[in-house]
Amino acid sequence: MVNSRQDAEIDDDGDVVFKQQRPSTKAARLDAIEQALLSEVITSQSQLSKVLALHGFNVTQATLSRDLDEINAVKIRLTDGRIAYVLGDGTGNRHAMDTVRIDQQVARTLSGLVTEVAHANNIVVIHTPSGAAQYVASVIDRQPLKGILG
Repeated sequence: MVNSRQDAEIDDDGDVVFKQQRPSTKAARLDAIEQALLSEVITSQSQLSKVLALHGFNVTQATLSRDLDEINAVKIRLTDGRIAYVLGDGTGNRHAMDTVRIDQQVARTLSGLVTEVAHANNIVVIHTPSGAAQYVASVIDRQPLKGILG
């Protein structure tokens, strides 16, 4: 059985009531870190430390760093430009991580080939150097972009 912390209180009737808290084991701490990474965008170890403190876990930066390494958490650049921690072990964020990597690869590929972009209402015109238009079009066509017919 896992040891857990309990706080005792005396209720209005004079009975002792135990308030169950999260276990203070390493496994519980790792689980809390995973849940935090899955439920919100964590951009720094400092932010994660504060989230864990709210759940009763006070950890040093060194411990937090080792814990993140143990659960295979990695930093990725989000589509909005921020860098955040995500789980890299095949859990719920793996698809998001792959999507961000693909987006970054497409952005790098197109950044050297797209010279100008113009739009009018629902039409977008993409200018490229001579010979690059077909390649740029094929890269765009392979992307799962909603609202784009091709």
